Amino acid sequence: MFYVDAFTTETFGGNPAAVIPEAENLTGGEMQKIANELNHSRIRYFTPTVEIDFCGHATLGTAWLMATIYNWMDKKDKIIFEFNIGLISVKCIKENKQLKTVSMTQIRPQVSDIEIDPQVVADLIGIRSTDIDVRYPIRIGSTGVSHLLVPVKTRQAIDAAEPKLHELKKMNQEYNTSPTHLFTFNTTSEFDIYTRDFCPSIDINEDPVTGAANGALAGYLFLENILLNKEKHQFIIGQGHAINKPGILYVTITPDNGVPIIEVAGSAVVSMAGEIISK
Repeated sequence: MFYVDAFTTETFGGNPAAVIPEAENLTGGEMQKIANELNHSRIRYFTPTVEIDFCGHATLGTAWLMATIYNWMDKKDKIIFEFNIGLISVKCIKENKQLKTVSMTQIRPQVSDIEIDPQVVADLIGIRSTDIDVRYPIRIGSTGVSHLLVPVKTRQAIDAAEPKLHELKKMNQEYNTSPTHLFTFNTTSEFDIYTRDFCPSIDINEDPVTGAANGALAGYLFLENILLNKEKHQFIIGQGHAINKPGILYVTITPDNGVPIIEVAGSAVVSMAGEIISK
C-alpha cells in the first residue's frame, strides 16, 4: 500500500490518495473497509463511505506510482486505465529521463443548466450573495462525475467561504452533484484560475486538489463560450491553499471539431509505503 500526494512536488502537500496495486484478490466489501480505515478515496475509487465512478487525483497518483515505483515509464509513455465511466488515457511526460508530470485525458465534458437561486448557493457555501460573479452562469459540469460549478469574484471570497455542510449535502443530493466547486479568475500571477471544492454529499467536507472537478471546469469554460472555442488553451489552476494543502494543476483544452479534449496534468510524490496485515 502506498500514499501518493497528487498535484504537488512536496511531501504531504496536494491531495493524498491511498493506492493499492495488484488488488485483484480484494472484494468490493474489503476495498470499502480499507477506504474507511484509511479515510481516503482511491481505481476502483472509494471515499470513506461510498464507491464513486471517477477521481482525478487518485488517477494521477496511481499513474505516478506505477510509472516510478513500478518502472512503467521505462516501458511505455502511455497508460490506459479502465473505470466505470470508460477508458482514461494517461501520459508520462519526462525531462532528462525523469518523470516531470502525468497528464490524463478525461472523457468528453458535458454541461447542463440548473435552476437555482444564486443567493441560495451563496448562503450554502458561506459567502455573500454579492461575491457571486454574475458574468458567468452557475452550471452542472461533468467529465464523468457531476460538479456544481460556482463562479466567485475573488480569491479572498473563496478562501473565506464557510459552507453549511449539512444543508449543502442536501442540495448536492437533490441535484445529483458530488462536489460544489468554486472558481475565480481573480488570482495572483502564480496561476490563472483559483478553485476550492466542497463535497459533503460523498462525506468529504473539502477535497484539497481535484482533477475531476477542474477537468469539468475546463469543459464548462469551453462549452459556455467563456473561452474562444476555436483555439487551444493552456492554463494553471491553484487549489488547496485555503486548507494548507496547496496544489497546482496544468490544464490543456484542445478543440476537435467543436468538442473540447481536456487534459489535466500534475506532479506527485510517493510519501508513504506499508503493508495491510490480515489474520
